[in-house]
Amino acid sequence: MTKDVIALTPKMPDARTVLAGLYAGGPGLRVGGIAEGAVIQLCAAGGRPLVSVEVPILVQVPGEVERLLGCEVQEGPVWWTEARASTAVAEAERLAGSYAGRLAAVLGGMVWPDEAASTDVVPLSTEVSAVSVPDTGVPAVDVLTTSTAVVIQDRPVVAMSSWLSDALRAAAGAGRALQIVTPATAQLTLPTRVALRGLPNRWVVQHPDHGYYDGLSGARLQWQNGTFTPVRNEHGRASTVPQFATPAADSGERQLILNLRTRHNAAEDLVLGRALETAWKHVTGAPPVGWSTAEPVNLPWSTRQLTELARARAPQPTWLVAVGDPTRPALATARVARTPAGVEEDITLALGYGADESPPLDAIEPLAQALTGGQGLASMLVSLRAGPRDLTVPPCREAPPIPVSFTLGAGGVRHIGLAHARRPPVGITPVQYGSESAPALHYPLGDGSDPRVWTVFQQLSSHLRADSA
Repeated sequence: MTKDVIALTPKMPDARTVLAGLYAGGPGLRVGGIAEGAVIQLCAAGGRPLVSVEVPILVQVPGEVERLLGCEVQEGPVWWTEARASTAVAEAERLAGSYAGRLAAVLGGMVWPDEAASTDVVPLSTEVSAVSVPDTGVPAVDVLTTSTAVVIQDRPVVAMSSWLSDALRAAAGAGRALQIVTPATAQLTLPTRVALRGLPNRWVVQHPDHGYYDGLSGARLQWQNGTFTPVRNEHGRASTVPQFATPAADSGERQLILNLRTRHNAAEDLVLGRALETAWKHVTGAPPVGWSTAEPVNLPWSTRQLTELARARAPQPTWLVAVGDPTRPALATARVARTPAGVEEDITLALGYGADESPPLDAIEPLAQALTGGQGLASMLVSLRAGPRDLTVPPCREAPPIPVSFTLGAGGVRHIGLAHARRPPVGITPVQYGSESAPALHYPLGDGSDPRVWTVFQQLSSHLRADSA
């Protein structure tokens, strides 16, 4: 059973409703708070946290509840109140369910998962003083060692929630790895996959037959010296579990992936998010629907608001998520950072298509032309891959993306030299966009069906990195 319980209500939980929920354990439990009051904790008599409840958020973006939880709610905004139970105390899960159930009973909502809901008083019978629970300081973290923060997630879709975002930020700040442990039935959202990219962070899958393995690489893992590490043979090589090595059958579904990087001067009138909005409009016909710094995405799309947030956080970077209309699966992550060159946006936009749908490859060249017209494009790589239309990430080997095109912005062309950039050592004729004084080059590579294009792209990349003589 999941350790997370979520109340979905049409009304915001007020102080009286929250108080009713906190009596789920009876008068013997105490209430505390951390993170400057952003998290309320239901604690045992000795102060040990049993259930942590985050401040409710108003989800104004349609389709988010169904995307992340697989359940439908009534039309209109919904208040999302998430309670996370301690994995060390048996009653904690029931306490979280009773807290959420009481909110739903008073405000007329629903609880996810529905079997967790109750309004019963859950007396604490476990002797918590005998239970060893580390003081992690972060409610999402279940195990904390000198090198690693471990988060246990037992839910079908693991999103980059504010809980996980805080855990990742705290782990990185302390020089620790973040390792998320899930059952083999779980899947990641694209933002969670992007956030876990690169060691020492890991997605640790617990399989009933194959033990632990890395959900993104398939490496067999073991718990050693306070962290999950690959099991190596006598030659020092990591092995791959059979469950991961067998690729999923091709269902005909495809994912169109756009990796964009923009660079702007740090001006007062700079508005961020325009390149992402332009890309979204070209490939879907409409702008993004919502954005946020975590999942669920809860705010209506606004380039002004995300620019204000990034400016307020500077010089620290800002990471955000954007989603589109639920009828066309589309997700993006963006990282905004100040660099010596100015303000940079590193964007990944993914779109899902069914077996009976054709990805809009004919929109890529017009998009490249639009982005090179004053939107600060540094580069854009477009690729196509076999993958689920809903953009979830399964714990098995996935087909690699195949390049469709590459666009080099005016700054890169100027650095390399136009004559050199226009003559790659492969059979590609680039298309020139932008002004004559600051041209950009677009390199068509294929339709995303031939894996041999990777060799062509590698040759192109090597040529563009080389100095022009």
